[in-house]
Amino acid sequence: MSDDQGDGMDHELPESLLPYDEWVEDAYREVMLRALDYASTEGLPGEHHFYLTFLTDYPGVIIPDRLRAQYPHEMTIVLQHQFWDLKVDRDALTVSVGLSFGGIGSVLVIPFAAITAFADPHIRMALRFTVDPGEMATEAEETDSGSQEETSPQISGEDAQVVSLDAFRKRPH
Repeated sequence: MSDDQGDGMDHELPESLLPYDEWVEDAYREVMLRALDYASTEGLPGEHHFYLTFLTDYPGVIIPDRLRAQYPHEMTIVLQHQFWDLKVDRDALTVSVGLSFGGIGSVLVIPFAAITAFADPHIRMALRFTVDPGEMATEAEETDSGSQEETSPQISGEDAQVVSLDAFRKRPH
């Protein structure tokens, strides 16, 4: 008989020697990449559309200066009706897409690792990703920009099914 409540014993799980949380996040990133790959070759079927949130100050992100000034840390783009040249470059580890901002066409290049969230609101599916703080620290040192703000991307859509990887991470007690 197992009594997990009130027995006074600490039932903390042993620390894993396998990086399950990294593997799960990699698998979720692969789901996102497959969806983007599909949209790049087949288009978006029905009412599907994507929100892609990324860190604009991440190393390797290429966006117009006016957008970087407007979104110095994080930006969410919507891939729905008017986008072009969507490409997933697995060799370069980047996603690139053409979008119009204020009537001006722009091509954005986003490293996979800069993406913090992906959502398809049509089916209320959302994924959140962590960013390697070591990469951001390297960028901060190179640009001497001072402190980096932590961001928490907001995905539109009530009742969205957000899969937060924090639930899988070991928390200190």
